[in-house]
Amino acid sequence: MTAESVDAPLAEADRTSATANVYVTGADQDSDVSAVALGIVAMLSNQAARVGVFQPIASERGGSLMDLLREYSTVKVPPERSIGVTSARAALDPKAALAEIVQRYGELAQDCDAILILGTDEGESTPVVDLRLHGAVAANLGAPVVLVVSANARAAQDVGVLAERSLNELRAVHAHPVAVIATRVVPNDLTDVGSALSASLDTLSWAIPESPAMRAPTVNELVAAVNGTVIAGDPALLSREAMGVLVGGGAVERALENLSEGAVVIVPADRTDYLLALTAAHGADRFPTLAGLILNGGVTPHPAVADLLEAMNSTLPVIATDLLTFDTAQAVTYARGRLDRNAERKIDLALAEMDRHVDGDALLERLRLPIPDVVTPQRFEHGLLQRAKQERKHVVLPEGSDDRILRAAGRLLQRDIASLTVLGSPEQMTRRAAELGVDLSEARLIDPERSELRELFGQEFARLRAHKGMTEDRAYEMMGEVTYFGTMMVHLDYADAMVSGAAHTTAATMKPVFEIIKTEPGISTASSVIFMCLADQVLAFSDCVVVRNPTAEELADIAIASAGTAAQFGLDPRLAMLSYSTGTSGIGADVDKVRAATELVRERRPDIAIEGPIQYDAALYPEVAATKMPDSPVAGRATVLIFPDLNTGNNTVKAVQRTAGGLMIGPAFQGLRKPINDLSRGARVEEIVNTVAITAIQAQSRKPAQDGVPRP
Repeated sequence: MTAESVDAPLAEADRTSATANVYVTGADQDSDVSAVALGIVAMLSNQAARVGVFQPIASERGGSLMDLLREYSTVKVPPERSIGVTSARAALDPKAALAEIVQRYGELAQDCDAILILGTDEGESTPVVDLRLHGAVAANLGAPVVLVVSANARAAQDVGVLAERSLNELRAVHAHPVAVIATRVVPNDLTDVGSALSASLDTLSWAIPESPAMRAPTVNELVAAVNGTVIAGDPALLSREAMGVLVGGGAVERALENLSEGAVVIVPADRTDYLLALTAAHGADRFPTLAGLILNGGVTPHPAVADLLEAMNSTLPVIATDLLTFDTAQAVTYARGRLDRNAERKIDLALAEMDRHVDGDALLERLRLPIPDVVTPQRFEHGLLQRAKQERKHVVLPEGSDDRILRAAGRLLQRDIASLTVLGSPEQMTRRAAELGVDLSEARLIDPERSELRELFGQEFARLRAHKGMTEDRAYEMMGEVTYFGTMMVHLDYADAMVSGAAHTTAATMKPVFEIIKTEPGISTASSVIFMCLADQVLAFSDCVVVRNPTAEELADIAIASAGTAAQFGLDPRLAMLSYSTGTSGIGADVDKVRAATELVRERRPDIAIEGPIQYDAALYPEVAATKMPDSPVAGRATVLIFPDLNTGNNTVKAVQRTAGGLMIGPAFQGLRKPINDLSRGARVEEIVNTVAITAIQAQSRKPAQDGVPRP
């Protein structure tokens, strides 16, 4: 298919649709379309309820980028529904292919509020991009175009010339470009490239810096490139990027002199001296951490050497391949890192750079994206991160020995969500972070056992617990524990908040909190809120974690605190005090407790909209409320659900999460003097990031922590 074989654009009336769309295409094969496409899908998903992705002309073998974009979209359809035609089909009968593209796009658009249309894909086999073809397809789909140009090996003025020429090609086939984004810009040239684009173009334009990690292959990708087998090392490090290549073979001392952070070393498999020396160097403090070691030549290490390697318990990935040295080096050199759903660090980098360098609001305004009334999980999650970034708070993470915490810390710092102190051995955390490809350079790393703050913290803890017989010696000993040290950092304003629980039980996290932080004045009951994000709404569930069987007074405390928390996170608090009966229909101690708690809330806080006792369905579904409580301002419209006991709340949360596919964010503790939150021990990195964002937002309404935490 060529631009000349594509019909003229359809009449405007025929192309009008309620679905907003955008066509992302590159000016040439060197353009980094993947990062831009991912960033725009994330922008769309943060605003619109139903976002899909579509590729008009796709490779027969499919593409990893489309797999990633589908994962970040919110309309989940079979992969074939997000494809127009294959490239072979397009070449065979261009006019019929175009008609099929328009038809298939229209079918997908019926289910979407917004669609990202992917033009060029880095996975394409053709070395030349037919820009006019993509422009013609965009015109027929009625999609404004975001053009991506590469600044790689180009002077700033040449980037501007390329962009201007490419825009003219698009307009020649009736396409409507709305923005130009230059990628792969040398960081020092960002200003010059931005100026060259704005001076020569009549459309929005931005420049994004080159990041070496975006182009570097992961160790897993190198395993595939050399058709190798992993014979040793930590599987968690296979996702690390290889930032350089060193071919060994001579004296091993020379190789040790030339090692660099994140390098992969290629060496013949019979060079046992290399194998042992590099494994030792990878674990040594004064040497850089390596991404991997590739043993070529099809020879496996001697059994005695393999046993020694295993006994050393090294984390360094060791790969065996049948290729000889030249072929191995060539395969590694030509391996290219791709942005796919397994490349967590690249995804973080892409989203961070798009967020930092592209004005998403200005771009979305050009796309005329309809803003829905419903709050989707993506919108709520995005809102959390954006609010946390507006006033960065200092959060302490006491579990620096956990890989998930280190990965989450890297993401939080990279996306400017919070300032961090991470507790643990600084040397071990730094080394492990380097192995994982995580940058902790902006975090404070403190070892409680060696910190100069330990004595001060011990004295304060002894004062607080003197009535329990606490001595300074015992208090000093306890301040060596990360949860106690982190809690005391928050108490004495060395940090604004703390998030723990990935490697500790809730009891271990909360014991020092209740001993040191305690509850807010007027609140005698600490409790929790979980935000349950459903397809078209966000609900606050409380209490599902802390209070097992609350009294009426404790239930009233929980309700009042939950109303405040819901309002703090953008929900209009309409409280439903849940029970097994609605209104006056039920009798018994359990329902009487809920009724009494409801009246206590009305007495203490008449400004809170509350209904109770009420059943779950009457609280949330207007058709049920119309029958059971027709005059209630809350029934059928509740946003905050207060459960009568922990058993009911905890089971309901898990049932909704599993059966309704809800995204659970939290729990967020409430009623405490300072914000401290608990993680599930099975928490994923994304959940840790969200919990830190929630905690940082809670801290924004409080006195800021003092600056200049001393380093140990």
